[in-house]
Amino acid sequence: MKESYFDVVVMIERLHRLFLEVVKGELDRQEKLDITNVQALILYNIGKNSQLTVGELTNRGYYLGSNVSYNLRKMVKNGYVNQVPSAHDRRSSHVKLTPKGTELYGKIDQALAKQTQLFSKQLGTSIDLDAFGKTLRVFENFWTSIIDR
Repeated sequence: MKESYFDVVVMIERLHRLFLEVVKGELDRQEKLDITNVQALILYNIGKNSQLTVGELTNRGYYLGSNVSYNLRKMVKNGYVNQVPSAHDRRSSHVKLTPKGTELYGKIDQALAKQTQLFSKQLGTSIDLDAFGKTLRVFENFWTSIIDR
């Protein structure tokens, strides 16, 4: 059981890195050289929520294990995201996609839709993604409970 458990943990990390390579390939096809794959996923997560605080990005795990402040600064510098200080708390700020960021969000969304169709076409119903997601949430909850101890 211990070996299987560890194999799953390693596989999750490997799948994450592979998906980042898929995103990088999509950015390369679109000739987007001013944004990294990690930044593109942060951008995609911001897009779904229209406006988030930097703290919410971090708490929700949208930073994907990287330095969120650094990545946000780069995305602001390259025109993908606006970062506005909070009117109520000077230590906090809100991030929101710019028109350039919204355009890239749409392209990433289209790429994910194509990948979803290809996944479904190649594997059919042999994999229940909803059940797989629930299993991954079990790991998330378990690891969170260990951290909270």
